Amino acid sequence: MRAGISDGLEDLYREHGAVLLATLTRVTGGDAHLAADVLQETAIRAWQHPEARNECGTWNRAWLITVARRIAIDHLRSARARTIAVADEHLEGRIARAEDEAPRMIDRLEVRAALASLSDSYRKIIVSTYFEGRTVAELAGALGIPEGTVKSRTFYALKSLRAALIRRGYLDG
Repeated sequence: MRAGISDGLEDLYREHGAVLLATLTRVTGGDAHLAADVLQETAIRAWQHPEARNECGTWNRAWLITVARRIAIDHLRSARARTIAVADEHLEGRIARAEDEAPRMIDRLEVRAALASLSDSYRKIIVSTYFEGRTVAELAGALGIPEGTVKSRTFYALKSLRAALIRRGYLDG
């Protein structure tokens, strides 16, 4: 059954794909990505509707173009309905916030990668104290070890984390 679907869609793309894509690119004002999306949606609808084929079983190009144009027009109309005007002063603030977020995102990725390279015990200590906000006393109780041991493990875990960040080239040695 799967092979039949695949073969039928391959025939559709081979016979009509280029014409449909060119038509859709014009209809969408040159938006090749939207045109490709609409072409895929058209192919799915064609597969679901028997009237997309002629009496002899070949794909009906007129039907395909009509359906493709209607789908594209629907996409364009819905995009216009969702368009929201944003004043320049608001846009500049959003861009600045996005630029501020990029270094923080890189920091998070680097710290996560360095944490992943630590032993389980060191990783658990750091995650529990710094990310979950657990106190030394809470952690000592949960692990069943003295508070001094928690402090010592935290110190060595942070030292290992720093070494991992240096190995990754994120921090200077």
